[in-house]
Amino acid sequence: MFTTLSRRTAALVASSLVVATAGTLAAIQEGAPLPGSAAQAAGAAMPPGGDSAVRPRPGEVASCTKSGSNDTVEVPDKGAPDGERPIWVRRPPGPDSADMPVLYLLHGSTTTHLDVRDAGVGDALDEQMCRTGVEFVVAAPFGQEVGGSDTEWGDAADGDFAIETFVTEKAVDAVEGEHPRPRELRAIGGFSMGGYGSAALSLRHPDTYSQAVSWAGYFKVDDPSDTFGDAPGSHAPDQLLGDKSVRDIRFMLIEGKDDHTPLQTGSIHGEAERFANLLRERDMTVETMHPEGDHSWDTWVPTFPEAVEFLVKGWTSPGGSAGGQGG
Repeated sequence: MFTTLSRRTAALVASSLVVATAGTLAAIQEGAPLPGSAAQAAGAAMPPGGDSAVRPRPGEVASCTKSGSNDTVEVPDKGAPDGERPIWVRRPPGPDSADMPVLYLLHGSTTTHLDVRDAGVGDALDEQMCRTGVEFVVAAPFGQEVGGSDTEWGDAADGDFAIETFVTEKAVDAVEGEHPRPRELRAIGGFSMGGYGSAALSLRHPDTYSQAVSWAGYFKVDDPSDTFGDAPGSHAPDQLLGDKSVRDIRFMLIEGKDDHTPLQTGSIHGEAERFANLLRERDMTVETMHPEGDHSWDTWVPTFPEAVEFLVKGWTSPGGSAGGQGG
């Protein structure tokens, strides 16, 4: 979250959103089809309780010929303006299914779910769905509160708002509805404060998410609004790695080479490698990227091909999450 004037006013500017399409999933394409006519027809996962690995169909899914649909779901929630908290939901063409992965995306401290939508994230991810042959739902909840505090995607210690609970419970129910996913098909990602939130919430709720992607995140508590009160440590990703139940969560950490966005202590610069080293020490799966650029969509959106390939690798591995360390 931005804690100085320069950080508060940092522009998360929508770019031309030209996403690189180079790369291939040839190794995945060569894999044998999964049994089960429903999964073969949909190119998706087997139902919960069976093999949850996804079967890719590069260039053959519906997203190759038709854009996903956009919807805004309003969910009653304390601390939200007018008592309702919106979620932008982007769904691939066709019916929803428990076999289809979901990526929850968290915005930054000065933005909202609409900034994620208006940055062209939906179209950019549609392109990657076609290229990889794996379609997934994208859902971006609104993470601000009526009083204007920096929420850090948390539940306020004073009870004024409960955004962590909203994201991990209410949003999941609203987005997945009658088709709840197994945790192997559920990922969480985010930008800036949302990058922090994706790491913190995945580690605090390992039964809910199997993968996390952090764009320009930080992995220590940065809480000038005192959201967490006297217990900030329990919300610090770098202090949540001791529990063995988190060890199979896969992480991708993306940080622009010129991102020096200030925090209360230090800056975002170097946070990705610092946290990656902690994950590697515990033999957890982590990949890092350091694209040219700073704290903006111009830096983040061109990394979508690599980020989606990372997620697809987890979704297409037997049982969902793949073990082993990344680069």
